[in-house]
Amino acid sequence: MKIKFISDIHDAIFHSLRSWAEQSSGNWNILIGSGFVLLLVGGILTYVFHKKMGNADERTTQISLKSALIILCVVILCDVIFPKEYMWQIFFLFKYALSFLASGIYLAVRYKKDFF
Repeated sequence: MKIKFISDIHDAIFHSLRSWAEQSSGNWNILIGSGFVLLLVGGILTYVFHKKMGNADERTTQISLKSALIILCVVILCDVIFPKEYMWQIFFLFKYALSFLASGIYLAVRYKKDFF
């Protein structure tokens, strides 16, 4: 695939993923399965570290708000990056999986820094 314009970069990035996923139903199922695993891991990670922080006070409220901001920023960034013309259901899944995973990683790092 030859890239002539900047707008072609977007298609070049996701074209190979699209062609791989549409090659067989097994590849499509791998993509969906990995998305659900990422969503599950991110959700559990976020939930566990929110519970480990304990009751809300001045410090943990700020950490929770920063975690919510990270979720929002990743969702907006993924809306800008991911294509809307094809495979939008898969990218919708990955958008929220990545946002919960990023929030969970932030909470894990912050928990280790503050509580240990």
